[in-house]
Amino acid sequence: MREDGRAMKVAWVGGSVRARLMVSERCLGRTEAQALAGCGSLVEALGQLARGPYARGIRPELGVEDAQRAITESLLLNVRILAGWLPRFGIEPLRTLAACYELANLEDRLAYLLGGPLRPPYELGSLGVAWPAAARAQTIEELQQLLSPTRWGKPDGETPDELRVGLRLAWAKRVLEDIPEIRAWAAGALALLAARELFVSGRLLERFPEGLWSTLGREWRRAGTFAVFRAALPAHAAWPLADIETPDALWRGEAAWWTRVERDALLLMRSTTAGRSVVVGAVALLAADARRTAAALASVWRRGLPGTAEAFDAIA
Repeated sequence: MREDGRAMKVAWVGGSVRARLMVSERCLGRTEAQALAGCGSLVEALGQLARGPYARGIRPELGVEDAQRAITESLLLNVRILAGWLPRFGIEPLRTLAACYELANLEDRLAYLLGGPLRPPYELGSLGVAWPAAARAQTIEELQQLLSPTRWGKPDGETPDELRVGLRLAWAKRVLEDIPEIRAWAAGALALLAARELFVSGRLLERFPEGLWSTLGREWRRAGTFAVFRAALPAHAAWPLADIETPDALWRGEAAWWTRVERDALLLMRSTTAGRSVVVGAVALLAADARRTAAALASVWRRGLPGTAEAFDAIA
């Protein structure tokens, strides 16, 4: 047991060192992202991007969506590499964080079953929970059945849009259970999800079990307006909406969410004790950098359209 404990400690030290190195070596950085956003054309931006940490998969002929996909694939590859440095039980938090990629695969499969195009999936390797088994689903009911015995569980909801909400709720539940140091991130994300569903999409949320929303309290369910909804949320969940007056400004709340995530993640990564907090913080910083880089490309592509510069400034 003593040897096993020593080996696990060494693995956590190695993983923490690797995580910190990844952040220092594989992030574009705020200054470079702003320079990228200032490029005169997408081709120029892609040429600049091809000389940095996101070079993998970047080619001058790519459209903006394919280039952004390459950025997210680079992020996933980094997380998979990092997982190889961790003790076996330490991989579970990374699986939970990487669930956004499995979620994207599941949503793409759902869209395909409804007549959409068949998109190439993200390759999750050992970070997958339900994929690639879920890729075999030929109906929505079969997809739900395949998810049922996994950590996703059978997603709540009857319509495709409700199923997407159910999957996000399942992901939030996993975060709350697996990574308690980022509970505030999950609570804030749930508040943004509820706000968008209620006041932008106009969907009722009664179909979803109350327990999945418990971190938001109870009072918000009776809110008839956005202002009342925001006031009804507990402080640990309401924080992304602090400066949001109307639902059409929820994108600012999402930017505020990422700002706090990046700030908190930096503190987690600087922990003097090697372990889960360091790794979780590093992955969040890598994700924030990838998001900012993808937003810089979108800013170049959308240059001249109203609100483009303002949107990137909020992210950067």
